[in-house]
Amino acid sequence: MSRGAQLRRGGFSLLELLVALIILGLLVTLVAPRLLDNIGQGRVTTTRTQIANLSSAVSQFYLDVGRYPTEEEGLEALLRAPQGPEAEKWSGPYLETNYVPQDAWGREFHYILEPDGRYLIRSLGADGRPGGEGDNAELDNRN
Repeated sequence: MSRGAQLRRGGFSLLELLVALIILGLLVTLVAPRLLDNIGQGRVTTTRTQIANLSSAVSQFYLDVGRYPTEEEGLEALLRAPQGPEAEKWSGPYLETNYVPQDAWGREFHYILEPDGRYLIRSLGADGRPGGEGDNAELDNRN
């Protein structure tokens, strides 16, 4: 057996390695965006579900206490009874956990009680800033 045949038998040639790396690179280029998009969409879905659960808890608070939590009380009112005579009506906690959950990006939800008596529970999305599109869009109990 010639020396060249012995060397070739022992491993891959540089050309074979380059071809394998190119194929791997193409696969990653094609699969990674779809995978990342699915992860992003999963976080949006999770956050929408959390907002719906929080909204249900706020509605239950309203039915029991006769008002929505104030902005000062915030979503913590779902875990602790208000001060004063309303404490008797409170039948919480209204969450299954002993803490207010965060959105899927690890940020706190914003609770706003508007002058017309309606409330808003909002997540600022993936980028944590107002506005945006796609994963960066704001999510709330009205959209």
